[in-house]
Amino acid sequence: MAMNAAITELTQEMSRQASGIPAMYGHVDFSSTPERFTTEPGEQTQLAPEFLPRRAALLADEERVAITKIFTMRGDPVADAYAALLPKYGFHRLAAMLVEACDRELSGIEDVPAELTRFIHAMEDFPAWLDTRLIEEGARQERSRYAHMAPFVIRGGFIGTFMNKYSALPMALTGALSNKTAARRVKETATFFTTSVLPGALERHGAGFKAAAMVRLMHSMVRFNVLRRPEQWDTGIYGIPIPQVDQMPVALMPAFALAKEALRQGRTTFTSAERARVELARYRGFLLGLPEELLPGEPQDIVDALLTRHATLRQRFDETCSALVRATMTADLSPDHSLRGRVHAWLEQGFSKLFFVKTYMRGDRHLAAQIGVRLGIIDWLAVGTAAILIASRMSAYAIAARIPGLRDAADRSLVRKLRKQLARYGHAEFKTDAAAYRPVHA
Repeated sequence: MAMNAAITELTQEMSRQASGIPAMYGHVDFSSTPERFTTEPGEQTQLAPEFLPRRAALLADEERVAITKIFTMRGDPVADAYAALLPKYGFHRLAAMLVEACDRELSGIEDVPAELTRFIHAMEDFPAWLDTRLIEEGARQERSRYAHMAPFVIRGGFIGTFMNKYSALPMALTGALSNKTAARRVKETATFFTTSVLPGALERHGAGFKAAAMVRLMHSMVRFNVLRRPEQWDTGIYGIPIPQVDQMPVALMPAFALAKEALRQGRTTFTSAERARVELARYRGFLLGLPEELLPGEPQDIVDALLTRHATLRQRFDETCSALVRATMTADLSPDHSLRGRVHAWLEQGFSKLFFVKTYMRGDRHLAAQIGVRLGIIDWLAVGTAAILIASRMSAYAIAARIPGLRDAADRSLVRKLRKQLARYGHAEFKTDAAAYRPVHA
């Protein structure tokens, strides 16, 4: 009974989007099921081959399937309401007011729209289901990975969004088919996640808090602009642009890897070190607007939540997806073209190619080549060199972290590295220009 009541309330919240933000959702039929969502037996979905035997069991969990379906049709209520003020204020004014609200107390700002106040208060309201004491420790543990590994995998990880036409279309519509736009989006993603592991970054006036707010505004702007173009976006097929269920994999991916490893070892709980990293990932997801239902905290729940999303997302890969992959893979991410910059670009691109082939092509190099991602001898040399650099640097910092006299010094060194890395990524604008949107014909 309690479960049914919870589902009923979530369903009502989903439907209230139409009356709450009519400029964005007024024409959406929330009683229908979009084509992208499927529970049909034997249907090809985004569930990886090794998990296919589990699909029937995943679909048998009616509560989890219902939650997944609801959040397939739900955007970000508080950020969407603020983005709906676009005709009144324009993007630049909305962004400027949001930045000011992140930098200062709301009480000290004049003429703050009620929608912005609700947006900020929703982010300030720390959830009871998270452990605030572990978040800074989780960030400290993640700093070495973001300083040494993330620069080599961020491009390949970003491509995960493009492996399904239903989740890829918003990026195509907003112009990410161009190399320049693809490069900017990769750098913005890298900036947000790198910023989030700096000391105090996710606190109320921290840089990570502000970056999360700007990411949410950008996503809501995309929803606002796309949903007003029914000739380019069919909600009966694609559902809501950038729904919350599509942001869950990005938020939970670090926790998913830890959860799988814990279950592989026969554990049903996380170690204290793992728990800190999981709480960081969950809090980061909360700041990005995800609810508790999409941010479970235990190993089996995390795995089941993500696999259910994949098991209900119909798999379709078309030319638009291929074009987005190619644009991202060939995008120039180098801040300069000095010898050092060119060497780093070579290492990063080779490593990203391998990450893409192993993760999304299941190791099938021929299939990857058909899409336009080719691994050659030069790439393999880059992979080997990058792997040695990553392993040696992370090992050195891991040893230092275990030595009391070196632990703090090593952490300060990592913070300096991360700040330099952010400088190379450049200023993240987190904006979307509706004038640049283009129709996409698959």
